Amino acid sequence: MNLNASARWLALGAGALDLSSGLGLVLLPAFTLRLMGVAVPGSEALVFVRFVGVFVASVGACYLWAVLAPGIRMRVVLGGTLFFRAGVFVFTGLCVLAGALDAGWLAVTAADAGLIIAQAWLLAKGVGADA
Repeated sequence: MNLNASARWLALGAGALDLSSGLGLVLLPAFTLRLMGVAVPGSEALVFVRFVGVFVASVGACYLWAVLAPGIRMRVVLGGTLFFRAGVFVFTGLCVLAGALDAGWLAVTAADAGLIIAQAWLLAKGVGADA
């Protein structure tokens, strides 16, 4: 499989995961958090979970946008989302270490770490640079 096809599959998977989990956090926040294996906050805090869900879904939509017209768009999305992924990776990792989030959040930390590595590798290999 060539690098561009790998990038499309990665973007499709990350986009579907983020879009669906983000929409889940917006529409059914308590249910989605339970599916993730993390503690559900009180009902007054669920509006903030929904707010985060909007951002998660939007990042997912960016990946899917790149799948529709790969090339330079793919490169921009893979590069731009690295900032979001790195922020979430550091935040969730440190919050779990500090005891502010339960260990279930390490699944988010691990997923972001994997995507950071994969995206950085694809970018270093030149995905989308020839468009």
